[in-house]
Amino acid sequence: MQIQKSVKHSLSYGTLYLVPTPIGNLQDMTFRAVETLKAVDIIAAEDTRNTGLLLKHFEIETRQISFHDHNAYEKIPLLLDLLRSGKSIAQVSDAGLPSISDPGHDLVKAAIAENIPVVALPGASAGITALIASGLVPQPHLFYGFLPRKSGQQQSFFEEKKNYPETQIFYESPHRVKATLENMQAVYGDRSVVVVRELTKLYEEYQRGHISEVIDFIADNPLKGECLIIVSGHEGSGACDADDLDLVAEVDRLIAAGSKPNQAIKEVAKRYQLKKQEVYDRYHGLRQ
Repeated sequence: MQIQKSVKHSLSYGTLYLVPTPIGNLQDMTFRAVETLKAVDIIAAEDTRNTGLLLKHFEIETRQISFHDHNAYEKIPLLLDLLRSGKSIAQVSDAGLPSISDPGHDLVKAAIAENIPVVALPGASAGITALIASGLVPQPHLFYGFLPRKSGQQQSFFEEKKNYPETQIFYESPHRVKATLENMQAVYGDRSVVVVRELTKLYEEYQRGHISEVIDFIADNPLKGECLIIVSGHEGSGACDADDLDLVAEVDRLIAAGSKPNQAIKEVAKRYQLKKQEVYDRYHGLRQ
């Protein structure tokens, strides 16, 4: 077990700050984010050119280090050495919150393992921002980020999620949205969906309707810009038939995501309105 005191601590280490950046509109940059980027010793940026434009706009002169998915293995030891020496680092992605469909998670894990303080600043997140204006049920919800690209993989993915009651949030490339919605409709049926594009920017747009309606609209009005897809959860009444579910796979998926076995069993039981004992027995092979 580990206890972190983020502000007042006796460690000689520096602090790793996770700093959100605007997802489109520069006015969404917070005062605290600007002050933090000015105060730290180094900024670990996903793309130094992109972040350089942001720093120039806010007159921030802090030195940058390139840190992204392709060089993380090489750069994490260097960043940890700097933190151990007392230097503070701000980690930023190109837009939004670090670690959410962007680099950052591996550095956070490495810092925590070294007992280095990790402090997250609140700020822009495209998925949550779009969700609260979508008109769909905001909670419970599930955020998945980017979907598999191939059609067969997408449909398999949707098959695993089709009975989930939670509102689901996805990121998708504009030229793939129509095909993705077609795959979604084939599995989910014609549910309510919202396609959001250019969030916080001049051409921000919400396309609300049933999946079939949005597909027809996109066919005549091709999408441009960054897009999200938000789809309503399964609205079936009553409990699911446990015989139709691969409960072992459902529990294993949650365990792989970090849940403890009993927590995963409880969550699957709750999600599908089943008795916890039934899921427990099926998972441990006590019932076929």
